Amino acid sequence: MDVLQLLPSDRNAAPARLAPLAKLPVFWALEGKRAVVAGGSDAAAWKAELLAACGAEVHVYAEDLSETFFHLIHQASESENGCFVHHAHEWNAAAFDDAAIAIADCEDDKAADHFFAAASAAGVPVNVIDKPRYCQFQFGSIVNRSPVVVAISTDGAAPILAQAIRRRIETLLPLSLKSWAALAHSIRDKVNAKVSPGAPRRAFWETFVDRAFGAPPETGTEFGLLSDAGRFNATDKSGTGQVTLVGAGPGDAELLTLKAVRALQAADVILFDDLVSDEVLELARREAKRLLVGKRGGRTSCKQEDINAMMISLAKAGKRVVRLKSGDPMIFGRAGEEIACLEQEGISVDVVPGITAASAMAARLGVSLTHRDHAQAVRFVTGHSRLGRLPADLDWQNLAEPRTTTVFYMGGRTASQIHDQLLAAGMDMKTPAVIMRAVTRSNEACWLGAIDDLPKAMEEIGFDEPVLIGIGHVFAVATSSLKTESGISELQLGPKCSPLQKRGLR
Repeated sequence: MDVLQLLPSDRNAAPARLAPLAKLPVFWALEGKRAVVAGGSDAAAWKAELLAACGAEVHVYAEDLSETFFHLIHQASESENGCFVHHAHEWNAAAFDDAAIAIADCEDDKAADHFFAAASAAGVPVNVIDKPRYCQFQFGSIVNRSPVVVAISTDGAAPILAQAIRRRIETLLPLSLKSWAALAHSIRDKVNAKVSPGAPRRAFWETFVDRAFGAPPETGTEFGLLSDAGRFNATDKSGTGQVTLVGAGPGDAELLTLKAVRALQAADVILFDDLVSDEVLELARREAKRLLVGKRGGRTSCKQEDINAMMISLAKAGKRVVRLKSGDPMIFGRAGEEIACLEQEGISVDVVPGITAASAMAARLGVSLTHRDHAQAVRFVTGHSRLGRLPADLDWQNLAEPRTTTVFYMGGRTASQIHDQLLAAGMDMKTPAVIMRAVTRSNEACWLGAIDDLPKAMEEIGFDEPVLIGIGHVFAVATSSLKTESGISELQLGPKCSPLQKRGLR
């Protein structure tokens, strides 16, 4: 069955063309090249040090040097990176002969214009520090894991923002990445000789990347990698790819794990649920084909058998398939059925867990689901069966136990039945309850109150978006802190949310 015809969606279209760029990011080889730096300030020293780190021969034109610049030049004589040549006079036109790049720190626009015009006339790319009008290129904020180098630019609009982004990236890239990148550089030709182009070679490097974000390479790592390289050719002959079940979390892309992002970046095909947000899909490899295989209550849905067949067919065609599921794939995600089906066909399956919606709800409310003063256990319960109604075999006497927190998934359309069954089993009608719609998404909303008001509240929340229903005394912490003088509970969860106001606990 053609899933795309069954479930048309504009998210199945080919990836969009590259969005406009403020500047073209270019990595420039300067090793052994002549670089001109005019000025002896600390700012000029920083740019000169950057050029020398790239292996350039840095010619510094300045009568006087700052203390920082003086020590930089005199300590660089034993450095392996580039070299400095100090000319104790102002720059002149001859300075630009055979230069690859020119940088200056000028006191005023007149001096900047003079330097810019001379460098431009000599055909040398020029940058005047802190004067964008006289810059043909800009420097970014740098994360250095050379040979891995990351540069961030805000087009001069917000340097502090670029620095903040750099700090965040620094935390994501382990220092050991430098060693792995150097190792990749040293074995690349040997790998190319051993592993066939196309899928086998890509599979080798994907495996390499998985290790690169772990512990640093050890003695013998290179030998092991090259010894193992031949198996990737054999794997390709079998024509079998692999499937990774990836948890997309509740919707906020920032809640994805690093491993989930790497899986999305490595995928050939992504089969995604209807609840997976566009922000999450934006993190996928641009070339990956995206197929919507969503299942939503009350709507036309793909059959699980069709999804299984698609995964098998794609994997046997040698594709790296990501089955992208909202929340955590191992919680109400039919992952068990999919894993069993794939393993029966001899297809390799990996699982990347995600943040399940109940955990996200607890975080948004600031409530511990297992607060020791209120609950000794937490239960996640499905709100509908294969037939679209409450499962017939739920133990309602156990679910009504007051020292346990219960979260019902997919229970919007069965909220009235959940209410009736729990009260019939003896639960106090004033037991705290919460309904959260579209948790972490732009249209997130929440009702807090008592279970006695659950059916009416569900009618006002609506059934068009996924909801969670939480029941238990842990939610009293949230409801009591949000009561107003009029007895109305009001929840404000940030600028993305559309809070609902409902009757609170009395």
